[in-house]
Amino acid sequence: MAISTDILKEERKATWRDDLRKKLKNKDRMNISRVKMPEEEPEKRTRFQDMEVNKGLTCEQAVKEASRCLDCANPTCIEGCPVSINIPKFIKYIENEDFLEAASVLKETNALPAVCGRVCPQEKQCELKCFYKDKLEKDPVAIGYLERFAADYEQDSGKMRVPEIAPSNGTKVAAIGSGPASLSWAGDMAKLGYDVTVFEALHEIGGVLKYGIPEFRLPNKVVDKELEILEKMGVRFVTNFIVGRTATIEDLQAEGFQAFFVGSGAGLPRFMNVPGENYNGILSSNEYLTRVNLMRAYDKSNDTPVLQGKNVAVIGGGNTAMDSVRTAKRLGAERAMIIYRRSMEEMPARVEEVKHALEEGIEFINLANPIEYYADEHGRVNRMRVQRMELGEPDSSGRRSPVVIEGSEFEMDVDLVIVAIGVSPNPLIPSSVHDLKVSRWGTIDVNNQMQSSKPELFAGGDIVRGGATVILAMGDGRQAANSMHQYLQNK
Repeated sequence: MAISTDILKEERKATWRDDLRKKLKNKDRMNISRVKMPEEEPEKRTRFQDMEVNKGLTCEQAVKEASRCLDCANPTCIEGCPVSINIPKFIKYIENEDFLEAASVLKETNALPAVCGRVCPQEKQCELKCFYKDKLEKDPVAIGYLERFAADYEQDSGKMRVPEIAPSNGTKVAAIGSGPASLSWAGDMAKLGYDVTVFEALHEIGGVLKYGIPEFRLPNKVVDKELEILEKMGVRFVTNFIVGRTATIEDLQAEGFQAFFVGSGAGLPRFMNVPGENYNGILSSNEYLTRVNLMRAYDKSNDTPVLQGKNVAVIGGGNTAMDSVRTAKRLGAERAMIIYRRSMEEMPARVEEVKHALEEGIEFINLANPIEYYADEHGRVNRMRVQRMELGEPDSSGRRSPVVIEGSEFEMDVDLVIVAIGVSPNPLIPSSVHDLKVSRWGTIDVNNQMQSSKPELFAGGDIVRGGATVILAMGDGRQAANSMHQYLQNK
């Protein structure tokens, strides 16, 4: 049947009018300023280890911020998300005040939305790809704040939904380690109908989410609520179980497990190997944060001790260094310092974390590096010798390499030093699995499907990358789940 010319003309007019309305509407959206996250006052929050700094958005703030989203035809923000959240979709639900549905959209691809809304570097990922930032050089939509809002709203509502689960296929699979990579993997495998078990060496589930990130940034109760959903999905958690010691991969295969995901992280701390580094009072950020965060050493009623100091120096410039120095401040340090060999602008820590540290009175000593430690008669560190640096040519990462300034050494008083210069992969699984290929750095070699040289063994997160953000580890877990599913189906 032929369509009349008049009808086509009317349809074109209607389309043109709709486009005009949308453009006008978007122009109004562009005039809305980006929301500012409410925060606890520095004087108050630095007195409490478990007081969260960011307070979250109100419903009114969230709806207004969501209305800034232009609902792009080609949403490049999704390209910047390692777990492929449908960002415009969940934001539109917030704009329409359907907050529970927004949370459901998040959980379609993200097992830990309340966690990611707090600790993901959105400014380097989804928000960097936002149309406002990418094309207009304006403040991007606050995607991270909105993700946290929707996830928190659902948690607080008491109406947390469990994602849809496929019928059980009877196939047993296991994760080694319970960090973000394994949790993301477990959520996807459970949705596909697998019998999922997660083995954890420590006494609590969560990996770095529990032992590495302080409660003022990520409260344990938030992590626990996310874990409850995974348990309701059928995921079984086994604590105090060291794969490679308590039982080997071969032992677990004999119990019927068909495939494994290794997400054992990078828990081996690095040191600088400078003179005096073995004195009492010099410890890794891993040990320091684990004692405080996981074992709650800041609570005087607990048995786990932690060294405290008046003059605390944290060596490093990443998020772990910021977590450590801000923790030291909360534990009573009179002078809490960051010692970093590059400039402030080159710090890998999130801008927000640096901002919060400055507000809390943290001292930044940049372009400096420790070269020797000294101790008192009891063997406790009491001073350190520091060398000034300047920036030279860019290194392989594109950052300018620090160069020593000869004759620039100086000494400073310290009674606690926390080394936060990175970590190495956990060596237990690579050393306990026969014929498993590893890199010269000790990471597990995997292909593009996150599959190792042992076909039934997949891996992701820090044990593959050597060091990664929570969301990149979760992206690895999702990819590994998809690849493992294909492997088991073909098998």
